[in-house]
Amino acid sequence: MTKQQKIDNFDPSQPGLADATVFGLPFTADESEIVIVPVPWEVTVSYGAGASDGPNAVLDASYQVDLHHQDFPELWKLGIYMDEAPEHWAKNSEKHKSLAQPIIEALEKGEDVATFPVLQADLDKINKVCRELHTEVKERIQFWQSKGKKVVLLGGDHSTPLGYYEALAATHDSFGILHLDAHMDLRIAYEGFTYSHASIMYNTLQLSQVSKIVQVGIRDFCEQEVDVVQQAKGRVKVFTDSDLKKAQFEGKTWKQQCEEIIAQLPQKVCISFDIDGMYPWYCPNTGTPVPGGFSFEQATYLFNLLADSGKDIIGFDLVEVAPGESDDWDGNVGARMLFHMCGVLAKNNKLPVGTTLNF
Repeated sequence: MTKQQKIDNFDPSQPGLADATVFGLPFTADESEIVIVPVPWEVTVSYGAGASDGPNAVLDASYQVDLHHQDFPELWKLGIYMDEAPEHWAKNSEKHKSLAQPIIEALEKGEDVATFPVLQADLDKINKVCRELHTEVKERIQFWQSKGKKVVLLGGDHSTPLGYYEALAATHDSFGILHLDAHMDLRIAYEGFTYSHASIMYNTLQLSQVSKIVQVGIRDFCEQEVDVVQQAKGRVKVFTDSDLKKAQFEGKTWKQQCEEIIAQLPQKVCISFDIDGMYPWYCPNTGTPVPGGFSFEQATYLFNLLADSGKDIIGFDLVEVAPGESDDWDGNVGARMLFHMCGVLAKNNKLPVGTTLNF
């Protein structure tokens, strides 16, 4: 059956096909314009766990997402396909997460890991396996890029996109990151882990091709991270949650603020969305929730403006979705945000997504 025949025979008004790919779509990878690479990984988590289960939680929830999206009613026809993560990614995550916990506990007691040969050896193993993951992610991204796909990443914790950015850096001479998050993630080798989830943006700054990181919604940071921002000499622009809210309370609209955020970005942009950037009730089970944040609609509005801004969106990642033990809420929110972000990417890249529905 051809792709067009599949489109003609598929009813988007019915629940998605449970034996199909993400969002219940009937298309193969070859028939899909967008490929999602899931990375079930959370080795260095030091507070709440569960992000490694995020890709599966989003996939399970995606079958209940209505496909007739108001902004992108024909997005589903393009085809969105979720890749299958290699089995050893999840196995290595679980194995090395257990090795990391004694290291974290020792540091919390004020002990020097270097004085414990076993812990130091485990720390070296963790840093090595994390570097191997990033290399494998980069290679997986490049595999799909070589087939002409728009490739996005679904974490996992926030350490997971580094290989993705390295793949983008191999293709683009210069680009920026629009980083939505509660945290700066600019710590240097946090808790001794070179590739900590709390160090992703510091590690990203080491890529010369990343000309600017624009952070939005930040409300937790340490002195070291502020120093990194100041020493970056303009490569990092921070819009803290406190400053954004203060301006809103004094009369500035979200539209005006979004325009200011977009104006700080270079021509080419990758979006990095840590779901804990939103109000915690959207993601109650995420690993490091922080009071404050922005709404689902504020995020999608910003993305829509970016799509229409004349900037070039070259990719995105969505990370830190963690399912609850007794509910699917986080996965539900993550699946709907993922679908919207796919629409934003497609529209910005001039793929046919339909005309916005007005009622």
